Amino acid sequence: MSACRRMFYLVKHRSLLTYVRRNLTTWSPVGAAFNARPHRKLDLLQKNVGLFGVPELSCPAGFQVATETALKNTERLVEKACSSSPGVQTVQCFDQLSDELCKVADLADFIKVAHPDPAFREAAEKTCIEIGTVVEKLNTNVELCKSLKNLLDNPDIEAQLDPDTRRVADLFMFDFEISGIHLDDTLRKEAVALHVKLLDLNNEFLVGSHMPNRIARSAIPEHLHLNFATEGSFIQIGGLHADSPNDLVREIAYRIYLYPNAELMGCLEELLKCRYKLATLVGYESFGHRALKGTMAKTPETVMSFLQLLTDKLSDRTAKDFKMMRDMKKKLSPRHSELMPWDHPYLSGVLRAERYNIEPSLYSPYLSLGSCMEGLNNLFSQLYGVSLMSEQPRAGEVWSEDVRKLAVVHETEGLLGYIYCDFFHRQDKPHQDCHFTIRGGRQCQETGQYQLPVVVLMLSLPHPTKGAPTLLTPGMMENLFHEMGHAMHSMLGRTRYQHVTGTRCATDFAEVPSILMEYFATDYRVISQFARHYETGKPLPESMVARLCESKKVCGAADTQLQIFYAVLDQIYHSEPQNRSTTEILKDMQQKFYGLPYAPNTAWQLRFSHLIGYGAKYYSYLMSRAVASMVWKQCFIEDPLNREMGERYRREMLAHGGAKEPMLMVEGMLQRRPTIGDFVDALVSELNPNFETFIMDSEG
Repeated sequence: MSACRRMFYLVKHRSLLTYVRRNLTTWSPVGAAFNARPHRKLDLLQKNVGLFGVPELSCPAGFQVATETALKNTERLVEKACSSSPGVQTVQCFDQLSDELCKVADLADFIKVAHPDPAFREAAEKTCIEIGTVVEKLNTNVELCKSLKNLLDNPDIEAQLDPDTRRVADLFMFDFEISGIHLDDTLRKEAVALHVKLLDLNNEFLVGSHMPNRIARSAIPEHLHLNFATEGSFIQIGGLHADSPNDLVREIAYRIYLYPNAELMGCLEELLKCRYKLATLVGYESFGHRALKGTMAKTPETVMSFLQLLTDKLSDRTAKDFKMMRDMKKKLSPRHSELMPWDHPYLSGVLRAERYNIEPSLYSPYLSLGSCMEGLNNLFSQLYGVSLMSEQPRAGEVWSEDVRKLAVVHETEGLLGYIYCDFFHRQDKPHQDCHFTIRGGRQCQETGQYQLPVVVLMLSLPHPTKGAPTLLTPGMMENLFHEMGHAMHSMLGRTRYQHVTGTRCATDFAEVPSILMEYFATDYRVISQFARHYETGKPLPESMVARLCESKKVCGAADTQLQIFYAVLDQIYHSEPQNRSTTEILKDMQQKFYGLPYAPNTAWQLRFSHLIGYGAKYYSYLMSRAVASMVWKQCFIEDPLNREMGERYRREMLAHGGAKEPMLMVEGMLQRRPTIGDFVDALVSELNPNFETFIMDSEG
């Protein structure tokens, strides 16, 4: 986009004003775009540009065409990498090779779960398998590895590499090593076979972990049948019903949903054995040691120290939280007063509601989707000089008519990338909030242009109605801010290499930008800029925001301890073999790191789907929260809209993606290197009450 066009683009969008709901509330273009149903003009002459503007993807068969094109380009780039003299161009060639495959595979990875048309989903699934197979072969291609090794083994050439290029070269070499490239032919074939087996086991466990369990209707009291789905003579239970006010409903759901499935249990046991075998085969002590290489924590020993220290520091508060829950259970159910795992989520919610009036329906009228998007736009404008601008998708560009497209435009740098917002509920759409990278940013040596990043944010919000826009609960609003944190990490990074673009960084660092956004979402100085009643225009009262923030601290220690238990379980499962079942390990760790009794004949680990995407890394949520808390308190709490601090945050933490050691980025932002003790103290201090809130409530 030329400088003149950029300027016209900015002026044109900023000059628009849209009035909604009796003219009482004025929205910016981005606010208006999300507060009304999209009105797409039907133009039969408009050419179908294909999904995300990829011409081949105007129909399902186009995935095969895109795959074949990517594989042809891959062959050419492999030949180029193997025949070129070692140097910076070697790493550039590797990154281009990676980009060719990722551009198709990442897009297909999204479409296979999100597209409403089964034909598109099936075609995308085939593409994922085909490209996945090629990636496995490339990771064990000895000649390709040798071209990179020649570069890294030559001190003179290596000394000429800039830090980013050196890090990307090391990351590519790590991919070769964990695939067993350094092994002899027999062992390398064994490593490849284990990789292939693990792909199947991962998929089997992931699917099985979400499958409902069922029980004969006659086994459950008839008056409770209405709480569950029925299937002929069976009751089907597909979740924990953790928010049910009925003790017996919660207990039944817990015991049936978590009842052990022998086949899935065998799958998990085999999966963990294969992970350990593969890790030791390629030279690591355990799968945990392999998984944590390059992270902030670096080793399982550091993770366990972090989790143990956090447990010790929280022990008194956790005990008090459980006592509060027990007292509440005695009050509500005198005959069944023992506190059980199925009580924790419900009773903590009751205690929050009793202490603070935080009924979501009181907040929702102030949190229309459009106003929240306007708030994000204002925040990014003040922190980074960035605007979110609504664009009309072209024919065939999106997979559902309610998907919105945003251009992310910087006041001086121009267009930074695109965010596709797939925010609304539809049938067969996954009920999870997540961020997908469709195309990574990189400097294209072949064209001299910067390849703009493209991402999708997926939520599952209710559609606007004739009488009202989509209204969010406080939890939905925080999730929106969280996911937008991932998106801006992708947009504001300007990495030379797509292999380390945006969120392609260490797992325990990747959640920092998204969790930091949750702090902005609960700060009144930010909220007051956008939270206003969709009918009257009145602002959300400050006392309501303060109550909401304080309510999160109620039972906060017990909630954190539950996360610690999950993280510890994940670490133990991925350490050296224990010579005991996964259930025996769970029972032991639940006693040591949680405290509520284990329910016989249950196997919670079979619902622990994070073992697939976050194997040995579940602790990342806690460590990322600790870093985000430190960044907030040190850099933003005084002024959350400070442009200078926003620029520093972009420069030190967002700009590098995975091209810089994660702890060095944290150190650059905080101006010191934090210790495990600092992380623990940050999380514990989050639970301290804010006495200003009590003063505000008493004055109110």
